[in-house]
Amino acid sequence: MSSVSEAVSRRTTLGYLADHYGYELVPSFAANVTITSLADDVASVVPGALFVARGPVDDALLERVLEQGAYAALVPPESRPQTDGCELPLLIGNVSGDRFGEMANDVSGSPASMLAVFALASSASNPSNLAGASAAGANGSGRADDMRRNVTRLSRLLHMLGNPVSVIGSFGSQSLERPLPVECPLGLLDVQRTLGVCQEDGAAAVVIALDDATLEPGALSGINVDVLGVDGMDSDPRNRDIAARASDRYGFVMDSQTHLTGRTAESDQIAMQFPSSQDAGIGDVKRSSLAIAMVMAAGVRRNNIRNALRVSRDLGK
Repeated sequence: MSSVSEAVSRRTTLGYLADHYGYELVPSFAANVTITSLADDVASVVPGALFVARGPVDDALLERVLEQGAYAALVPPESRPQTDGCELPLLIGNVSGDRFGEMANDVSGSPASMLAVFALASSASNPSNLAGASAAGANGSGRADDMRRNVTRLSRLLHMLGNPVSVIGSFGSQSLERPLPVECPLGLLDVQRTLGVCQEDGAAAVVIALDDATLEPGALSGINVDVLGVDGMDSDPRNRDIAARASDRYGFVMDSQTHLTGRTAESDQIAMQFPSSQDAGIGDVKRSSLAIAMVMAAGVRRNNIRNALRVSRDLGK
């Protein structure tokens, strides 16, 4: 299912969407029609939905979504000639990219704005699959495992610091301690729905794996990332290119408010002082260091991190 459900959406009129996002409304007198959810596949349409067409559109398809209770449909301009006999109000315009991402975020109530969004990218060289999770062979499997371990380490540290945290990843998504029954890779509406669930559950932060196994291209359109971590040293000049490729592929907003970081000498030092186990290897220390660097970039004081790690170590004795 790919939708933003009514439970996490707010009521929005077609006139507002047309005016605010530059869509053409046909017929224009349908401006006061109110939609309560978004869906981009027929099976996900519920009464009150705006159906978002992702492929070829004709009157027969729109008749099906109308029968399921859709109040309107958003179709690309090239499909307009095939919809002349449609009884469903239509929004005509681009159904992908930044504009649609912003609209989906708006209709869903902007759940990401209520969460601290941490995202993890890999320094793997393949630009079309940043974490290498779907790459063939042992190297791809190893990079996927590295991503899982990095996400898990960061979420645990955030939890130790007192933050209710959720995770979005192909290896297992969860809202606080509750597993989320989502199918990866997630599309744009899937992500919005998942973030809405996390917000409603009381999460303060969410950690997202930036890889093709977790996300479809453009799945994070319209979402601001607060802290973006790359699994290398912060001084590596390639980090900004890796971040730019991740933003281009998955669509998230990376602006002056986004903190881009990798491991630092200071985070390495703190991580070596407080390993997660007595026999922790260098890879384990690097994962801890990256997590520490990311929470420091978010504004957490180093003394608070040291105290949290000390308590965790003492409890583990």
